[in-house]
Amino acid sequence: MSMDEAARLSAAVDKVSVGRVYDYLLGGTHNYAVDQAFAEKQLAVLPEIRDFARANRAFLGRAVRFMVGQGIRQFVDIGSGLPTQGNVHEVADEVAPGECRVVYIDNEPIARAHAQILLEETADPARHAALDADFFDRRPLWDRVLDTGLIDRTQPIGLLLVALLHFMPDEQNPHAALDFHRAMLPPGSFLALSHIHVAPEDVETQNAGKRVAQEYGRRTNHTAIMRTREQIAEFFGDLELVEPGLVWLPQWHPDFAGADKDAARSRGLAGVARTH
Repeated sequence: MSMDEAARLSAAVDKVSVGRVYDYLLGGTHNYAVDQAFAEKQLAVLPEIRDFARANRAFLGRAVRFMVGQGIRQFVDIGSGLPTQGNVHEVADEVAPGECRVVYIDNEPIARAHAQILLEETADPARHAALDADFFDRRPLWDRVLDTGLIDRTQPIGLLLVALLHFMPDEQNPHAALDFHRAMLPPGSFLALSHIHVAPEDVETQNAGKRVAQEYGRRTNHTAIMRTREQIAEFFGDLELVEPGLVWLPQWHPDFAGADKDAARSRGLAGVARTH
């Protein structure tokens, strides 16, 4: 590790990290006191953020299993965050052992460092890689993805943008960046995404969510954005949503009866779409 990389990691440990807060909410161990204290303060305002984290992680697993079942054998996970139980390569290898390839991408250096350690210790480094890059990099991001030699653009790709876009304000123009990423997908590919959401009639939770979003913007390097269902649906562009469409997190291909009970409490919408 270079001195610059060591300095970046040291600075990251002292600042609240979105990825480490998410890991804490999931019950993981890759977090620090500063993240834990921040998370507990937000839970006091909006207890359902833990429901979102858990439901979101479960959706990721179901989406990956679905894509593997549809023949996808290569995945690009942008905004992958810190390694925790149920990573993309772990889920994919359960369904199709030894067949799938995954490139993880995150712009937090500590997330990339943890992911690299996880892959080196528990995964096949010939099939999986972790990169330090940003969603907004567009062409340079894909150049680096393809340089790994793991992703073949002549074959369908599973692109994962899970719990990422709600940290991207409209003034950053995430739609233009996402247009580019969608254009990189060959025919037969899939895009899976999830986004925080509160039903508009739930005014009390809407207000609590806004307070939490403001705290994320003040204490972390990301501002959380509340969007309507229609605004979230726009991220899919002209891709064809697979059934059941854009729904509450537990409602997307539930794997047990009653999984969607009080589904709105998950405070997140999710969907998977197919390229033409």
